[in-house]
Amino acid sequence: MIKTRSLSQAYRGVATNGRCEMQTDAPLAKGGGGTGFGAHELLEAALATCINMAVRMHASAHGIPLQAVEARVRIMRPNDETVVFEQVLDLQGPLSDEQRAALMAAADASPVRQTLSKRLQFAWSDRLSAKNAST
Repeated sequence: MIKTRSLSQAYRGVATNGRCEMQTDAPLAKGGGGTGFGAHELLEAALATCINMAVRMHASAHGIPLQAVEARVRIMRPNDETVVFEQVLDLQGPLSDEQRAALMAAADASPVRQTLSKRLQFAWSDRLSAKNAST
């Protein structure tokens, strides 16, 4: 589980997984200082990171001579009802067309992409509510 805590500056914070920390902040246009990752940037980063890892794992497991991979993700909202995750994948190395296709399929099957492709629901944990009620 990821935990965040606020810092004294408006909208700045720290997110941690218990092992690593990163700075978060709202963009300047929304009253923040723009000194850390914004919330939507974290969502983009989660997808891009997972795609990058999935492609590298697939290449390693199948002996594909992938030298480097760059995954880029941008959230776009063409209308009020639609969110598009625009993805760009740059595969480097002496790859055949078949190998490139296999790596693209691995990107499509990445766990975070699969998660985001499902019907999403949001629920407050009873543990969080109970903790807040006692303070």
